[in-house]
Amino acid sequence: MADTDKLANEVKTMTLQNGESTAPNNSSDDFMNDWGFPLPDLYKLSLRFYKEKDGKAIHLTYKEKLRLVAYTKQAAHGKYRNDVSPDVGFLDVVGNDRRQAWQNLGDMSKESAMMEFIKLVDSQCGLLRPYIEAHKAENMEKIKKQREAEEQRRREEEEKERKRLEEEAQRQLEMERKRQLEQEMQIRTALNQQTAVQFSQYATQQCPGNKQQQEELIRQLQEQHFQQYMQQVYQQQLLHQQQQYQQLQQNTSSAQQLQQNMSSAAPNTTTTNNNPNVTTVITKTETKELTQAQQQQLQPNGPTSVPTEQPDTNGNKEDFPTPMPVLMPASIWTRKDIKAFKDRVKTCKENVIKIASLATATVRVPTHEDGSCLFWEFSTDYYDIGFGVYFEWTVEPSNAVTVHVSESSDEEDLEEEQQENKVDVEQGSKQDNRPPTDEIIPVYRRDCHEEVYCGSHAYPGQGVYLLKFDNSYSLWRSKNLYYRVYYSR
Repeated sequence: MADTDKLANEVKTMTLQNGESTAPNNSSDDFMNDWGFPLPDLYKLSLRFYKEKDGKAIHLTYKEKLRLVAYTKQAAHGKYRNDVSPDVGFLDVVGNDRRQAWQNLGDMSKESAMMEFIKLVDSQCGLLRPYIEAHKAENMEKIKKQREAEEQRRREEEEKERKRLEEEAQRQLEMERKRQLEQEMQIRTALNQQTAVQFSQYATQQCPGNKQQQEELIRQLQEQHFQQYMQQVYQQQLLHQQQQYQQLQQNTSSAQQLQQNMSSAAPNTTTTNNNPNVTTVITKTETKELTQAQQQQLQPNGPTSVPTEQPDTNGNKEDFPTPMPVLMPASIWTRKDIKAFKDRVKTCKENVIKIASLATATVRVPTHEDGSCLFWEFSTDYYDIGFGVYFEWTVEPSNAVTVHVSESSDEEDLEEEQQENKVDVEQGSKQDNRPPTDEIIPVYRRDCHEEVYCGSHAYPGQGVYLLKFDNSYSLWRSKNLYYRVYYSR
């Protein structure tokens, strides 16, 4: 038992009177920096190394083995306890030595026991550190392969999503073209019914006795009549646009004078600001005319360019500003995969907006030079929100998408106070404070907390889309908005 007493004295020198170990001079962080593993993982690797190499690459004395056994017991159970210590007979010298070594560790912490075990094995065998380095390299390789696999899955998902969006965009464009063709056929059918008798009589007079030539002539007359009718419709639409554009220019040039006479202006005027230094006044009669003109712009097959000169009453040509192209109606649909949509959008924090109560968020999306159609998708968490789309005929210096959130005290509320008839968000609203600006979709409340609302619109020209998310009707609740915008070629 002399060896046991000597070992007990050696272990006692490692323990203070208050029970705290003096052996570990390094903290867990130091071990992490030195070995590259957290202390518990490093201890497990060292214990496995000792069990594998004991008697082969590592040869310890009896006293050193007792110390290792005591450290493992302390690391696993803490301070010595009779309930976890196996029964030892009086003649079991090894068992008594091990129990005595564990008892002599006192209140040494589990972390300290782990560190002492690692340091003892490392001091007695130089192969421990290469063994740990090999495991570290193996773990790094596993992590690298895992990251590569995740990156590959992410790219595959993005490619799959891109193809899905392209197919969806192509399907929407096909539906739009089909709808336009159906409308064109309806117009042709109506025109042909109106002129059937006159064209038939004319063809009989021109080609008597030749049924085939008569049918060919009737088809030519019907096509000419259709083209003339559509040209007349286009000219009427463009005339309204030109009048609108001219009126806006005149109002802008005389804005300062009108601002000075604001106090004496008629009570049926509404003031709208596009520039902080300019005030534009549009009467309700003018606003009604502009709204009617913009509603006519939603007719299909609108032209993209027209002559910029019109003859006046004296036969002279009068220059007009370049007219704006006709706006096509937007396509709107919904999807049920709202949870998956939110999970995808959450990866980009810029696409998540918190809109406070009584506030409105406007997302400005400039047209892209490589694009021909804009797409949007959005949803909210628990409640609905108002949504509308406008198009501003302006040129942005960049293609960056910007978001502006206006609180209840901003200029939009001041403009509403100046109007005699308040417009509720349920009925939709249109503001002409960014001349020239056209309405594509009026503001209505959408149940976007139940499904994903999607839409698309073909570019009418160069400008900026204004996506308005209106929460001004909510007195208490703020809304979390998840949205995406993109274009297709």
